[in-house]
Amino acid sequence: MATNDTSITSKIHSFLFRTTSIAPLASFRILLGAMLLFSSIRFVAKGWVDLLYIQPTFYFSYEGFELIRPLPGIGMYVVFSIMILSACCILLGLFYRIATILFFLAFTYVELLDKTNYLNHYYFVSIVSLVMCFLPAHKFASLDVRFGLTKPKQYIPIWFIYILQLQIGIVYFFAGIAKINPDWLLHAQPLSIWLKSRDYLPIIGFLFDYKIVWYLFSWFGMLFDISIFFFLIHSKTRPYAYAAVVFFHVVTGWLFQIGVFPYVMIVATWIFFSADFHQKFLRLFSFIFKQDVPSETQSSNNTYQLSFAKFWVLLFAVHFIIQLLLPFRYILYPGKLFWTEQGYRFSWRVMLMEKNALTTFVVKDKTGKIEEIQNCHYLTPQQEKQMSTQPDMILQFAHFLAKEYNTKHGFQQAEVYADSYAALNGHPSRPFINNNVDLAKQPINFAPKSWILPFEKLQP
Repeated sequence: MATNDTSITSKIHSFLFRTTSIAPLASFRILLGAMLLFSSIRFVAKGWVDLLYIQPTFYFSYEGFELIRPLPGIGMYVVFSIMILSACCILLGLFYRIATILFFLAFTYVELLDKTNYLNHYYFVSIVSLVMCFLPAHKFASLDVRFGLTKPKQYIPIWFIYILQLQIGIVYFFAGIAKINPDWLLHAQPLSIWLKSRDYLPIIGFLFDYKIVWYLFSWFGMLFDISIFFFLIHSKTRPYAYAAVVFFHVVTGWLFQIGVFPYVMIVATWIFFSADFHQKFLRLFSFIFKQDVPSETQSSNNTYQLSFAKFWVLLFAVHFIIQLLLPFRYILYPGKLFWTEQGYRFSWRVMLMEKNALTTFVVKDKTGKIEEIQNCHYLTPQQEKQMSTQPDMILQFAHFLAKEYNTKHGFQQAEVYADSYAALNGHPSRPFINNNVDLAKQPINFAPKSWILPFEKLQP
């Protein structure tokens, strides 16, 4: 038994710690830095810093992060300036460690300010930028090497590459698993709604009026997400798989206008290509980066095969266990996931819902005062739209209203009631929130929310 255990351990060690060229990691750093730089500049140029983080008077904090608030004045522009400068340094491999840490902290700080702005690819960027803080992606094809700020390396343990590939694989695989549901596969929802709204497009628009097209899109999307990782990791299928990645994301980005997410994934999946491919790519930048490195053999590179390296492998293993379990936390909550949205975020559920709601609030107190709230007095249009469909945000806003009316409007022990109707994936609109429950007295926590009315099919 001991011999078998030793053999298994040895195989795992050989699998994780065998050395490979650092070129894919350096290439990934350059592409990631370019995408982060472009996205950060785009965010500022479109005026979203002011719209999302300066204009609002109320922010929907994440549970446990309520103390994180936007910086006053030009503070948020300073944060985005740090992100832009850090992204540029990541691209160039200049002061790489400091740059990656600064970018991760600045970007994640911005994303924690308001649930309204949650997007899966923002979560992905936070995770990848955190992982990159620990990887030696500046040891080759970087200004840190050219200026002598770090010692160059030719080879690294292959697990440095595996963790990036696995993180990307998790995104795709869970996005596919999430699509195995009746609405997506049996009713082509919500794609039928979205595709029908694109029938004005020239040449191909007429196709979107046919049911068969809706189902082809739905089933192809599910099969693509579930399988693409496995095709990318095999050299024989990789070129075809990457062509499918480009086609899939370009088409979805064009049809549904979902920001930079498609292009983030197109760039990220380059990490699956061979070291030779990345070395050829890096030669394009030889006029910027010093490519010469000390003569080194793969077998001689044992720097990372010490006990501290095993510690980092263990740490990343814990990270991936969390990543694998987090999407399944929804099973701890009763009811239809897309309706209650309890356990929905941070689980790679991409483009699965078309949900609309109208939510109004009434504030009362024990003296008989009553006032109907105009949401637009406190929320931006985007905040009001997102709040109306997400119960945890409805609860947060109710707590805010109770405090507001107790402190500024002379109410005593203000009670807050919500009247809400929602429509999900083409189903008829129905009551969403129990309007007899005082939301001001409901705790803000991760426990199941009994005041969300059950999703039941309306009787014909």
